[in-house]
Amino acid sequence: MRPYPLTWLYAPGDRPKVVAKALTAGADVVVVDLEDAVAPDRKDYARAATAELLSTPHPVPVHVRVNALDTPPAAADLRALAALPGLCGLRLPKVTAPGQITHLAETTPAAGGGAPALYALLESALAVERAYPIACAHPALRGICLGEADLRTDLGVRGDAGLDWSRSRVVVAARAAGLPPPSQSIHPDIRDLEGLAASCAHGRTLGFLGRAAIHPRQLPVIERAYLPTDAELEQAETIVKAATAQRGAQALQDGTFIDAAVVAAARRTLSLAQRT
Repeated sequence: MRPYPLTWLYAPGDRPKVVAKALTAGADVVVVDLEDAVAPDRKDYARAATAELLSTPHPVPVHVRVNALDTPPAAADLRALAALPGLCGLRLPKVTAPGQITHLAETTPAAGGGAPALYALLESALAVERAYPIACAHPALRGICLGEADLRTDLGVRGDAGLDWSRSRVVVAARAAGLPPPSQSIHPDIRDLEGLAASCAHGRTLGFLGRAAIHPRQLPVIERAYLPTDAELEQAETIVKAATAQRGAQALQDGTFIDAAVVAAARRTLSLAQRT
């Protein structure tokens, strides 16, 4: 996986042709969904089709969103998929407690031994309240993010701004736990690309990095929103050059004050620009 994945494309596990197209759509990660995208009477078929897909590795990292951990299909998903060589990560919906992560990491072997890479989806008020303990639960946990559709329902939130406190809390929890910045939750209207771009810009100001998508047409919009602009690149290059020439805090010719934290941010900006 790229050091800074920006696009995570979901595809329903019971539609192998759609999954195959997703693998060639240009996403950084493809997420095969066995949960919400699959009807109850299609769960077994989706699991079997996904197991066949994961019998060999793919050039694009493939993650699987299993069913909610407290349901029988989740146990079947983990038994069938966790140790397959093509699996790069498990996305765990409706996580509410760190013990769920610990138990799964300690009882679910991955291909080659150890625990699979885990990603917790926080989709309720209780999960948001426990964001930091969940983020610290086990070294196998590689990231946390929000499931905003369920969270919106749980909180009774109508306007989008009502989720901003929860979004910031998850960003802070991830950082405090030493995890990568969370990716944004999906934008559900695949036709509203202007709204997607605006939402991504807002997410970027809150500290998110990248976003989940449900259609390939959303991918370039997300990538453009999260890649640095020419002006940001120029500023980052100036900061890094100045830091290389002189140690310690200093001010640039335009008056911008830089220190170690500003330099670290500039280096990450340059790394993002080089990801392709």
